[in-house]
Amino acid sequence: MTNTNHLIKDTRADRIFKIVLDIFIILAVVIVLYPLIYIISASISDPQLVNSGEMWLLPKGVTWKGYEVILKYKDIWRGYGMTIFYTFAGTAISLILTIPCAYALSRPDFSGKKWFTTFMLITMFLNGGLIPTYLLVRALGMVNTVWAILLPGAVSVYNIIVTRSFFQSSVPWEMQEAAKIDGASDFQIFFRIVLPLSAPIIAVMALFYGVGIWNSYFSALVYLQNKALYPLQMVLRQILVLQDLQQSAATGGGVTASAAEAAYNKSALAAIIKYGVMIVSSLPVIIVYPFLQRFFVKGVLIGSLKG
Repeated sequence: MTNTNHLIKDTRADRIFKIVLDIFIILAVVIVLYPLIYIISASISDPQLVNSGEMWLLPKGVTWKGYEVILKYKDIWRGYGMTIFYTFAGTAISLILTIPCAYALSRPDFSGKKWFTTFMLITMFLNGGLIPTYLLVRALGMVNTVWAILLPGAVSVYNIIVTRSFFQSSVPWEMQEAAKIDGASDFQIFFRIVLPLSAPIIAVMALFYGVGIWNSYFSALVYLQNKALYPLQMVLRQILVLQDLQQSAATGGGVTASAAEAAYNKSALAAIIKYGVMIVSSLPVIIVYPFLQRFFVKGVLIGSLKG
């Protein structure tokens, strides 16, 4: 049997195009990897070398002083615990609100779903703003409580649209109608048919909400005054502010040479602590992401193609 497949030779334009693509990919990898490598290296390098700029890529004068301070710093671990609580509790609340809402909007027999969808889409472009939102949260008595972090941003309209698109494309309505003919109620259809078939989109939404809550600090900055409720990102922000103040003290006038040197040493140590906290705060997300990556990609494709 004659093989009809022939190798297609690349033209000169094709080869040039591939070379340009390779160059762009290499540049993108360098742009992404350099900050990561720098942060890891700075977190275990000598503070003086980091502060002076001598360490610019690979570690120099390897030391674990920064991580030793982090392990002893109670505010960091308290913030870590609060962030874990906010992430799990906030993700659970968001899923409980998002999944049923998206399922209701996906049902062909839900009258008025176009009106509800349009109303929700408007909120993606127009909102009351920060001050009215703060006044509302204060009127509800949630300021300086965990509810100020968990409830105001519990639902994302974009995530509802993505989840609705998944239900419409991946959970056949005919199957649900057949179950209803067999005597199943709407709740039984939802819990026994829809949810078991929706594991991928649930994982995607859990990843979306979880990462967003883990990295969020603005809500805590606006609504929280009690440091015991601060998430890890707020603790990290405090460290950054502290470092800036120490650097100002080290370079300011009116101080003796010994005091300036001591302030400089504290500033250098604060710098590597900052990088260490960045690693500590990002590590859980980096560990979890590979296990949910395929669901993440699938969810993004669903939202982009059918949203």
